[in-house]
Amino acid sequence: MRVEHRAYWGGAWVENQGEGECVVSNPATEAPLARVRSSSAADVDAAVKSARAAWPAWSRTAPSERAAMLERLSKALAARRDELGSLITSELGMPLELSRRVQAGLPVAVLASYAQLLRDYRFEEEVGNSLVIRQSVGVVGAITPWNYPLHQVVAKVAPALAAGCTVVVKPSEVCPLSALLFAEVVESCGLPAGVFNLVLGPGGTVGEALAAHPDLDMVSFTGSTRAGRRVAELAAGNFARCALELGGKSPCVILDDADFARAVPAGVGGAFLNSGQTCSALTRMLVPRARMAEATRLAVATAATYRVGDPLDPATRLGPLVSAAQRERVLGFVRRALEAGVELACGGVEPPAGLSRGHFVAPTVFTHVDPRCEVAREEVFGPVLCLIPHDGDEHAIELANDSSYGLGGAVWSGDRARAERVARRLRTGQVDLNGGKWNVLAPFGGFKRSGRGRELGRAGLEEYTELQALQR
Repeated sequence: MRVEHRAYWGGAWVENQGEGECVVSNPATEAPLARVRSSSAADVDAAVKSARAAWPAWSRTAPSERAAMLERLSKALAARRDELGSLITSELGMPLELSRRVQAGLPVAVLASYAQLLRDYRFEEEVGNSLVIRQSVGVVGAITPWNYPLHQVVAKVAPALAAGCTVVVKPSEVCPLSALLFAEVVESCGLPAGVFNLVLGPGGTVGEALAAHPDLDMVSFTGSTRAGRRVAELAAGNFARCALELGGKSPCVILDDADFARAVPAGVGGAFLNSGQTCSALTRMLVPRARMAEATRLAVATAATYRVGDPLDPATRLGPLVSAAQRERVLGFVRRALEAGVELACGGVEPPAGLSRGHFVAPTVFTHVDPRCEVAREEVFGPVLCLIPHDGDEHAIELANDSSYGLGGAVWSGDRARAERVARRLRTGQVDLNGGKWNVLAPFGGFKRSGRGRELGRAGLEEYTELQALQR
């Protein structure tokens, strides 16, 4: 088993001084992969001071120089893409081919997108008699989750570095190994000492020490709404800017003129991606009441194609959940739904056949779901889909917006203009129209309890800047 005692700050690998250790396990086999010693509060302080010392010089570098560095990072990470995909599969459980494309591929693309964006972006503009300047916000603390462990690191680090900020990253203790690999890539590319720093350990200790640090100018957090509220409280104590990307309960709105043979399977895929462990997962499928039986048949048939099993097997489409605790949390939602009389179409609480070891949950579909019940309102974070009937466009919009969340969404219609009219009325940060594809240049973030601020693209860069006006 790998033993990891290092953190990375000040341009060097440093022994963590924390007293605790986090055990990283393979969720498919339950075998331990690594023991990772936690950083101490003193380690966090040293990493932040390192970032503070590096910030003046880095913030004054030319955008072209920062773009060149981001391009080097992208190419160096791409060279380790297969290694990275295997590593994330081992600690998270996403099927290997999908892990290579998504978990390893997205960070490469995000780094490259900011290298390109910087070549055209203007940090200054004339407004009347004023010169309006976007300056670097300063030192950033980035706290990231386990479900997309490296993508979420890079989605914060890339725009922060592009804006001229320095960064201290605290990845999830559940899946920290890809962040350690990224630190190796940073070191190999010659990023100046202190510009990127990495500390390790649980959110309740190391994350809190980072979020509360008085020398941070900004905290960027991705995770649960509950934890995000705590991070915001800590950051507010120092008047640090706070960006939050939190939970979701995203609707997939299928209108009566949609191609159901395309829309329903795509909606199931949007719910089950990463075994449902995706904040923007399309976990509420809103279906015309008159076509619920048809939609249920299609959803069940699609769910049956999601073979559950070993994520290293090319035939596997659905890997395990990340941990025993996460599996029990998801099964708790399923049990309570069954106890409340919610109609089960497939799946349930029993483990998939032949999988007595590992944190596996069967792909589960509930149908004719009352939109007021718990499983239709709370973020489950597992392969659980609710089919909810609607009575036309207005009712579908009302149901879609009847949520404390507002992160993702989808609309399907045979009339593209109709789909767009409905989408414009959804209170959510992103909406896919008839299967529209992910765009790494588009802003990502949510309304309501799904957070505040945006990641990716131009909007993501501007999160890490402050505006200054020079009157002349």
